[in-house]
Amino acid sequence: MLAGPVLAQQGAVEPPPPDVPGVAPPARVVAGQDGIAIESGNGEYRLQIGLLLQADGRFAAQDDTAAFTDTFAIRRLRPYLRGRILRRFEFYLNPDFAGGTLVVQDAYFDTIVSPAFRIRAGKGKTPFGMERLQSASNLLFMDRAFPTALAPNRDLGVQVLGDIHSGVFSYLAGVMNGVADGGSADLDSNDGKDLSARLIFRPFTRNIASPLRGLGVAVSGNTGRQAGAAALPSFRTQTLQQPYFSYAAGAVASGRRIRYSPQLFFFRGPFGGWAEYVHTEVPVSRAGVTEDIANKAWQVAASWVLTGEAATDAAAGVRPRAIFDPSTGHWGAFQVAARVHQLEVDQRAVDLGLAAAGASRKAQAWTVGLNWFLTGNVKYVLNVERTVFDDNRAGAHAPENGIAFRTHLNF
Repeated sequence: MLAGPVLAQQGAVEPPPPDVPGVAPPARVVAGQDGIAIESGNGEYRLQIGLLLQADGRFAAQDDTAAFTDTFAIRRLRPYLRGRILRRFEFYLNPDFAGGTLVVQDAYFDTIVSPAFRIRAGKGKTPFGMERLQSASNLLFMDRAFPTALAPNRDLGVQVLGDIHSGVFSYLAGVMNGVADGGSADLDSNDGKDLSARLIFRPFTRNIASPLRGLGVAVSGNTGRQAGAAALPSFRTQTLQQPYFSYAAGAVASGRRIRYSPQLFFFRGPFGGWAEYVHTEVPVSRAGVTEDIANKAWQVAASWVLTGEAATDAAAGVRPRAIFDPSTGHWGAFQVAARVHQLEVDQRAVDLGLAAAGASRKAQAWTVGLNWFLTGNVKYVLNVERTVFDDNRAGAHAPENGIAFRTHLNF
């Protein structure tokens, strides 16, 4: 099987059927909850067509100053193509039309040597952030937590990845152009390149009877020499997407950026949870002052499927035992979730005038959510999140209270 644990999160192409000696089966069209696929009879060629649609409503509670505009919006509109050529080659094209603009989120080509080694060239997710690498088709909350704001998003380059010893070990590593914290890019703005790697260890995954089978630990690292204003991030709240921190005009990155991230995850039956920490550090210069600025973020998240189905971080998501059909008394699956998360900017960014005036240095938030899986393809999501800035001290930004819901279609 060519698709292992590290690829399950990303929704890899289904493996081809086994060969039958002396038989050349006809081509077939397959339609189901995983999309529509056209496949040659021997499985050598496959083209899969699918769609991810997320329609949101986002509203601020207790917004007396009308700082936030309540809105309905299309968060993701991604018709995608996955394909296989002669079993050893796969490709993925994932454009996004949300917001009335076209952004190519992913466009890469894989050469598969074995389950333990594949080469990926093109644009895709940087092999670093744990929650960032989880597919948007199966997010626990409507938006990822604060650590993802420090992790690089999509970038262009060459990666190697694979699963070893039936998924006990997995790895991803790559050479990429380099992007700002939380950022994506299609072009490079300087000659510096980033090296990234993520190692995953699942010590009990081969022991079916072990209660710790779903336990895993991971560590990620990233480094590269970057320069310019484009290499510096700005930060927004997660649910209402309101800006609260940016660097001052004239501030630029000016040296080697280092990121690291330890991670822990555990899934067993209806329970799923994880913890993630991200640290990023880069020299920042402005008006003759240069200082290493270190920002950090963490999260702890947990969930429970009330109807008993298995929780998962795989792209396929929770699959209800009984799909939504009120006439037969079936209502699908229900999952509750909660998290706490925080992002803290280095105090030196404020003290040395590197941060923009009025920027908040620290954001702390808690989120609770309800996910209703009507089928394996249709989901309703409700999130409530409260964010507090700079420990809610005098003069800090007012706390933000967000209520958001989503209609989610994925096939």
